[in-house]
Amino acid sequence: MSQTIHTSSAPEFPLPFSQALRAGDFVYVSGQVGVDPVTRELAGATIEEQTVQCLRNIETILGAAGLALEHIVKLNAYLGDTKDLSGYNQAYERVMTRPYPTRTSIGCAIGPYLIEIDAIAYAPARRGEDAGPMKEAAE
Repeated sequence: MSQTIHTSSAPEFPLPFSQALRAGDFVYVSGQVGVDPVTRELAGATIEEQTVQCLRNIETILGAAGLALEHIVKLNAYLGDTKDLSGYNQAYERVMTRPYPTRTSIGCAIGPYLIEIDAIAYAPARRGEDAGPMKEAAE
C-alpha cells in the first residue's frame, strides 16, 4: 500500500498523477518541470534556470514528506535536447550535494520544457552527514 504526498506549494497540473507516493522506505516523486508554482510560468528560458526550478519543486514535494534533497538516491532527467547536457550538469552541481544521487540523463521530446526530472528518495535516513536545505544556485 502506498501513501499519497501532495502539496499546493508545488506546481499542479490537471493530469492523472500523484506528485509523490511513499511506498515502504521510499518516496517516488513524479517528474517535475521548470515551472514556478506561484506564477505557473516557466522559471526561465535556459536549461540552468529550468533545472534549478525542477529541483526546487522536488525539494518542496519532499519537504511535504518530511524529507530533503539529501534523501534522494536516484534521479532521472529527461532533456528536450542533449546539447543542454553541459548546462544541466552545471546547474545540478550547484544545487545538489555530495555524495550525489545515482542518475540517468535521457534526451527525449518533452513539449515546451527543456527538462523534466523525477526522483526516488530513501525515507528512513539522510544520505549525507550534513543534510539541510537546498543550496542556493549562483545566478
